[in-house]
Formats: sequence, structure tokens, C-alpha cells
Amino acid sequence: MLRLDDRDIRILELLSREARLSKAELARRINLSPTPCWERLKRLEAAGIIRSYRAEVSLRGLAPHVTVFVTVELERHHAESFAKFERVVAAREEVVGAWALGGGFDYLLQVVTRDIESYQALIDSFLAAGLGLARYYTYVVTKAVKHSGPPLALLLGQGEGAAEAE
Repeated sequence: MLRLDDRDIRILELLSREARLSKAELARRINLSPTPCWERLKRLEAAGIIRSYRAEVSLRGLAPHVTVFVTVELERHHAESFAKFERVVAAREEVVGAWALGGGFDYLLQVVTRDIESYQALIDSFLAAGLGLARYYTYVVTKAVKHSGPPLALLLGQGEGAAEAE
């Protein structure tokens, strides 16, 4: 595991919110000259801690859409059932997030489609594919309340609230 110091964590926090920061601006914000900042950035990328850079696109101004979260329970809890379900889900563009869960449901899916009819067509395709869905529950997003990167400093015991948890 890569050992991170305060500056590494600050680089990650800044880039998780503002991926388009220039190297010079990033260096200025973490109080480091550009070359050492660039070296830290390359080390974080090489270690796989920084996996990619993306633009956050506002669909609201781009196209009509609906965001749906779906909890899924499979009929059979065998490795091959999970693998088949995961292969099919991974191949569908509409599924923008998917997580295997411990507890009552097997998966949580985040789906973005044009409308509810398109969402239902996706579910119908899952049912037709013989994936062994025992049940699924649909939760339509009515309003985004918060969306942010992970609280890195807090997770690493260096942010506000870390002392409170001790």
C-alpha cells in the first residue's frame, strides 16, 4: 500500500473535485513547486490511486433523462449466477454504477435512461436473459441532494471528525 502524506491527500482531494486544475495551479494550492507536485501526481497514477480524470456532465441541460436505483436479489446464490449477472450488467451502458451488497439484497444498480419506458425495457431484457432475478425494487430519483468525492482526509484519520471518532 502506498504511503500518503498530507500533500498527497490534498492532491487527491483537489483533483476529485476539480480534475481540470493545471499542474501549476495544483502545485500552488498544495504549496509545492511544480516539478515535485508533478512527480507526486505521477506516483499516485502509477500506483492506481488516481484511476482516471472525468468531466461531470449535467444531464439536466443536455437531454431528458431519469435516474433510477434498483435493488436486485437473485434466486440462486452460486458463483456462476453472480458472474452471469455481473457480465450482463457490465455490458449495459444504461447501468452507470453497480455494487454487490452484503445483507438483504445482492446488488444495487444505478441506471440512467431517457425515460421510465426505457428503464422498463432494460429490466425486461434482464428478465428475458434468464439471469434468475428473484425480485427487484425500483427507486426513481426525484432530486439530487448531494454528490461528492470520498472524504479522503477523514477516511485516513486526518480530517475533521477523526478525533471525535477516537
